[in-house]
Amino acid sequence: MSVQVKHSLTLRGHRTSVTLEDEFWQAFTRIARTRGLSVNALASEIDEARRSEQGLASAIRLFCLAWYQQQASQQG
Repeated sequence: MSVQVKHSLTLRGHRTSVTLEDEFWQAFTRIARTRGLSVNALASEIDEARRSEQGLASAIRLFCLAWYQQQASQQG
């Protein structure tokens, strides 16, 4: 079972934190690096796009899932 860890982020100048499993945090940082973004910049993009009732951690998890699903479908 994966342990959840709290990670600090800065979104548009405001400090916040998200609690994510290590696997999701690693995937998230890998995606940011692949896109040439900082973790804070990618988190800000996700934050702006998420529904108001959705938590940031959930939005990051769903973003990671969608990213890897898209990568898998492109590879055939």
